[in-house]
Amino acid sequence: MRKISLFNVLAIALGLAFLYLPIAVLVLYSFNASRLVAVWGGWSLRWYGELAGDAAILDAAFNSLSIAVVSASAATLIGVVAALALFRLGRFRGRLVFASVICAPLVMPKVITGLSMLLLFVAIAVDRGFWTVVIAHTTMAMCLVAVIVRSRLVDFDLSLEEAAMDLGAPPLRTFLTVTLPLIAPAIAAAWMLAFALSLDDVVIASFATGPSVTTLPIHIYSEIHLGVKPEINAVCSIFIAVVGVAVLSASLLARLAGTRGIRARR
Repeated sequence: MRKISLFNVLAIALGLAFLYLPIAVLVLYSFNASRLVAVWGGWSLRWYGELAGDAAILDAAFNSLSIAVVSASAATLIGVVAALALFRLGRFRGRLVFASVICAPLVMPKVITGLSMLLLFVAIAVDRGFWTVVIAHTTMAMCLVAVIVRSRLVDFDLSLEEAAMDLGAPPLRTFLTVTLPLIAPAIAAAWMLAFALSLDDVVIASFATGPSVTTLPIHIYSEIHLGVKPEINAVCSIFIAVVGVAVLSASLLARLAGTRGIRARR
């Protein structure tokens, strides 16, 4: 077994501090009693109470949550269908192009994706608002869902489906009773990651949204030019907790999916 050296410990500690120390400071100052965010004035839940009366932030947070839920659900549905097509259809004509189109948003800069969405909505004369942001976020997240579910299907044992159909189960029932339960943790993990990506996106949403809908990241970005308000620290801390729970749950479900795959092969 390789020994853990002092250098490795320091490197890991510095890396974690670089990533998470700013977040920890933000959460700490959300409990600051002082209105000046750079001056510590003692512990207080005052700004969480003030947040409950800030209609603009609450509306933006509700918009972000609604868009994240709808877009994550749509992206999961489309991504699962795409993953099943890539898995079941084998090497069909145009497979490489299809797989490239599915995975393109993963490597494409968000600015290009957002600008292309904006040009599309302008070309077809669609008013930008809630549903245009949903479409943009669905496009962004469905490729991630397809990759996650497809990685689970690679280890899937087709003999389980064949056994069910040999016993008289029709294809739909086989999928619902055999395939779906085995890939359900991967689907849930993909949904949660799509939800987290939609929740904190500001680049694509700034291109796809209109004056009628403002998401929380866009609202915070516009407010930050006038100075950081303590209420922003509070709402950011709440969303950090929500995203953290979603990502942690996705990781646990992905591990559960891998465990189920190993048990199914045995």
